[in-house]
Amino acid sequence: MQRDSHNFIPRRPLQYPFTWGDMVVLTTVAVFIYVGIRLAISAPAIIKGPTISLEPSALPFYASLSIIRMVIAYILSILFTLVYGYIAAYNRSAERIFIPLLDILQSVPILSFLPVVVLSLSAFLPQRPAIELTSIILIFTSQVWNMTFAWYQSLKTIPMELHEASSIFRFNGWMRFKTLELPFAAISLIWNSMMSWAGGWFFLMAAEIFTAGQRDFRLPGLGSYLKEAANEGDSASIILGVVTLVFVIVALDQFVWQPLLTWADRFKLETVEGRVSHTSWFYDALHSSHIISWFSQSIFSPTIEQMDKKILHRFPMTEQSTMKKVNLKWVMDLLEIAGVLGLLYGTYLTAQMLLAVPTAQWGIIGFGLIATLLRVLAALILSLLWTVPVGVAIGSNAQLTSKLQPLMQIVASVPATALFPIIAIIFISLPGGLNMAAVLLMLLGTQWYLLFNIIAGATAIPQDLKDAATMLQLDRWTRWRTLILPSIFPYIITGAITSAGGAWNASIIAEYIEFGGKTFSINGLGALISEATAKGDYPLLLAATLTMILTVVIINVAIWRRMYHIAEEKYHFD
Repeated sequence: MQRDSHNFIPRRPLQYPFTWGDMVVLTTVAVFIYVGIRLAISAPAIIKGPTISLEPSALPFYASLSIIRMVIAYILSILFTLVYGYIAAYNRSAERIFIPLLDILQSVPILSFLPVVVLSLSAFLPQRPAIELTSIILIFTSQVWNMTFAWYQSLKTIPMELHEASSIFRFNGWMRFKTLELPFAAISLIWNSMMSWAGGWFFLMAAEIFTAGQRDFRLPGLGSYLKEAANEGDSASIILGVVTLVFVIVALDQFVWQPLLTWADRFKLETVEGRVSHTSWFYDALHSSHIISWFSQSIFSPTIEQMDKKILHRFPMTEQSTMKKVNLKWVMDLLEIAGVLGLLYGTYLTAQMLLAVPTAQWGIIGFGLIATLLRVLAALILSLLWTVPVGVAIGSNAQLTSKLQPLMQIVASVPATALFPIIAIIFISLPGGLNMAAVLLMLLGTQWYLLFNIIAGATAIPQDLKDAATMLQLDRWTRWRTLILPSIFPYIITGAITSAGGAWNASIIAEYIEFGGKTFSINGLGALISEATAKGDYPLLLAATLTMILTVVIINVAIWRRMYHIAEEKYHFD
């Protein structure tokens, strides 16, 4: 699988260390967090929340509201993914800013920033729109990063001969996107979309049940229904809520994800027909439907053809003439100067707030950082130990995929936040119990990113390579070393990045628990962030959040970028 030496498009990996671009991005994020905190201070002191009904008849309405929020966030996520990942993959200058920015954005502990977002939006928007917008932002941030990394990784690992073929046929950008890039990335995008929805349920529940002191930011939905039922100790309502959630997840799996996976099988990079394929009764029903066939032939296909013609007429598949450039240099210079001045002023104000943090608290932040880092590392190692063999087994066996994939989708989608109080009660009496409970919650919230990516990687292994390994009579270890691990390596890296980022995020609720009128916490950066939020200690919140972001960015630069370099140089199909 070594890349051919005659590169048609130079795809030099990111080999630079921590750069000025990283510093600019980090400083910009810090300033935005500071601005949010300043706005949060101006928010109303008392906000009343909605009344959540526990009547069974309210469940369909609540489920619809939750699904609508998820759909809106997903549409925004897929649009962001396609545009952002495309620019990062093909523009070297943009890549130097976009990938560090993506590293930082996926590492921002949004659960710690949730109160800041809600309070800042509540300062100048009506309460309900502010909370709805916040919930969509929160779900968006839980869905988008792994999808963007997967799209970026797919674009960077397209075989050279396919790029050469698209050049020979003189494809313009639209035709290359439609016939090469999107089909090549389809399997990875679909599996990561499934994972994004699973992660979205976790953060949706957090958004729908959020309160801060006397400010009630709850939203009507499945999350608030389950939380209200738990507070009331209404076991029947809890069961009804969980059953409704499971029903929604199963319906989405059967009517959306399974048909998409079956449809995406046609895009496997193979020279012989594969023996591992997905099946979907709903896809088969649609495929055999005369109504769908008529719609496709009479409406959908002609519409796509007309759109293709218009795009090709506007951007012909020939060498395009240079467009007349408008001299806007002075405008860009003014905007750049204004941006630099604004950034400097924001940096000054951010530094002032950070200077308000006592020296002793910085020491506590340092110890908390080490503790949380060890928990994140433990969760990632435990995830890798079971997701690699299980993911390969599922992705290589169509029967296992059809049987286990819906079950995995259900288990991954059940919000771990709903289970954590029970986990904490079980572990709290044990030595080091809360530490184990925190690692377990991180594991429950992040292991699925790895599993779904590894399944996608195993599914995408070409059948001809499997046949070659069989003909060579490779033993199990040699097959893993020379075929399976190299093939899934890019997918492992994509999953590991998002899993690690999710573990840092999960530390916010794993290390600081409020349950039954009591507060339980352990030493950690996540606990400090939660405690600062509860007490309204905004300087500590800013310092702890920026410390977490900076740490994750340094890890990404030192480790994950190097891993991406290896994946791009050695482990893609050419």
